[in-house]
Amino acid sequence: MQTTLHYFLHFGAPFFIAYLFFKNDWKKAYLILLATMLVDLDHLLATPIFEADRCSINFHPLHTYWAMIVYVAFLFLNKTLRIIGIGLLFHMITDAIDCMMT
Repeated sequence: MQTTLHYFLHFGAPFFIAYLFFKNDWKKAYLILLATMLVDLDHLLATPIFEADRCSINFHPLHTYWAMIVYVAFLFLNKTLRIIGIGLLFHMITDAIDCMMT
């Protein structure tokens, strides 16, 4: 169940966010939200790259509280950066939920 929820929150929920909040440009918004998953490239810096029970929050550089402050700042900038900020913050929430479930 944890894996299903995790991947739904990464792929399904952004669709609903895009469709509900960016009706005129929902396809573009959805693609931007999906692109924010590139934040997970920072996992490549860890050794080992994948560890099932490791919590990403405050472990990987782009998953730190300092990085999240920058993501919040994106919410106050232009529309594209706002969508990116929403995607990154939602990604952090998803990973935090995953941490709570492990």
